Amino acid sequence: MKKINIAIFVSGGGTNCENLIKYFSGSESVNCALVVSNKADAYALVRAERLGVPTAVATKPELNDETVMMPLMERYGIDFVVLAGFLPLVPNFLIEAFPRRIINIHPALLPKYGGKGMWGHHVHEAVKAAGETETGMTVHYVTPVCDSGEIIAQYKTALSPTDTADDIAEKEHHLEMAYYPKVVEQVLRETFGL
Repeated sequence: MKKINIAIFVSGGGTNCENLIKYFSGSESVNCALVVSNKADAYALVRAERLGVPTAVATKPELNDETVMMPLMERYGIDFVVLAGFLPLVPNFLIEAFPRRIINIHPALLPKYGGKGMWGHHVHEAVKAAGETETGMTVHYVTPVCDSGEIIAQYKTALSPTDTADDIAEKEHHLEMAYYPKVVEQVLRETFGL
């Protein structure tokens, strides 16, 4: 049986990217075939290269150019795209080429704290400012509207009034490390009948 080739799109440090690559490293059905970053200096690229996964950099103009991105996806036989801390909006042509085959992780319980400008520490600071008693992670399908795709899974963690934005970030990140690869695997199972 042909392995499912996934591309991981990243913008930053790459802890989720590395976690996904390691999770699927022994898989008989899933292959992390490519890591794509919109930033040439993203540490995620270093992590991927250390683990033997090919990498590519797609600047904003390249990301939005179908004649650049589609041949790249085809060259690596990409079947599914996983966003792991990828900040730019995914262009419509990619969403159309991979219908219900692009998923994202968001560091809050959507629909709260989503949309333009709500990424990374901005999210955790907003959660703190609102006095929330819990936060969590959301995995959702990617659509043309930022953070508005159908929710696949959510995991929650309790917050205390003394938690700082950094504490909130750390608690939420533990959820990502524990659950994101499992959710990806489940979606791949359902999508491709693994």
